[in-house]
Amino acid sequence: MNNLIDIANQFKPDGAIAKIQEFGNGNINHTFLVRLHDSNVKHFILQRINTQVFRQPALVMQNMSIFTNHVSQRLHNSPLPNGKRWEVPQVLLTQNSQNHFIDTEGSFWRVIAFIAGAQTFDTIQDHHHGWEVGYALGMFHNLISDLPIEQLADTLPGFHITPSYLQQYAEVKAKYTLPTKSPELDYCLKFVSDRQTWAHVLENAVKQGYLHLRPIHGDPKINNVMIDTTTGHGISIIDLDTVKPGLVHYDIGDCLRSSCNPLGEETQKWEEVRFDTDICRSVLGGYLSVARDFLTESDYEYMYDGIRLIAFELGLRFFSDYLAGNVYFKVKYPEHNLARALVQFKLTESIESQEDSIRNTIEKMR
Repeated sequence: MNNLIDIANQFKPDGAIAKIQEFGNGNINHTFLVRLHDSNVKHFILQRINTQVFRQPALVMQNMSIFTNHVSQRLHNSPLPNGKRWEVPQVLLTQNSQNHFIDTEGSFWRVIAFIAGAQTFDTIQDHHHGWEVGYALGMFHNLISDLPIEQLADTLPGFHITPSYLQQYAEVKAKYTLPTKSPELDYCLKFVSDRQTWAHVLENAVKQGYLHLRPIHGDPKINNVMIDTTTGHGISIIDLDTVKPGLVHYDIGDCLRSSCNPLGEETQKWEEVRFDTDICRSVLGGYLSVARDFLTESDYEYMYDGIRLIAFELGLRFFSDYLAGNVYFKVKYPEHNLARALVQFKLTESIESQEDSIRNTIEKMR
């Protein structure tokens, strides 16, 4: 803990550090909440970036700077109507005016201001909450829709490119000995095998010119959406490490994947997982309330495919990591990534069984 205090003090807090505790449940970075004595800023977020995942962390910080400057300028020039609140996560600098600190072990640290008066949730609380989650993603996309993608570095090459994950999956299967046979393992193996050709759907649409890259968040799952504790309104999307050029379908799919699973991503009751189409309507309603201006006809045409694909893709990534020995995602037990994969595959199955309903919902709202 003393080492954490020393690191936190590199970012010149204006009060003595009272307490540092682990914060959130992210699968990649290590995150801590730092509480201060006698300071106007009561808390801030200290993070150690996983440089095995983000191999060029300086580019991650560069993207964050470009994003925050762009959105702050947009809000300055065109404030939200009716005094609506929107918070842009602010990066705090070190004593040497750097946006990060590298410790003696080579670990890469950064500090982000804590957004007060707001909270996140792991599951949708009600339909109003669902609408606000969708609104937050729509507002996020709206605010960066005019940010040229050439200004953003691709900090995770291949991220959300499902055919690339299929290739990695094939390489893992060829390299490692499969775990002991089980019904769950057989289910996952067959599930992936049955969807190999379809998984190219969005990338093919890009190659054919139907879909185009835009700035995206990259990981807008429900627990990255901040909700105002007083008004219940969506006021920010945090965890900006994956901001980069991509398809808005990745974001829409990820938001709905995480929002429309009432049992949550870590449930042990994987056989009971389902995609809730009522929540889907609420989230899409909120999203489209601010996103209609920049969506094209083709964007709508491929929206269902994005919803289905991202659930499958995450399951594939969890399953591949399980087969490789849990080298990417943090786990609490050896079969953790297998359990996570089962949840996402069952969710994909539920999405597929309700394709007509989901497509009709999209059509009615466009």
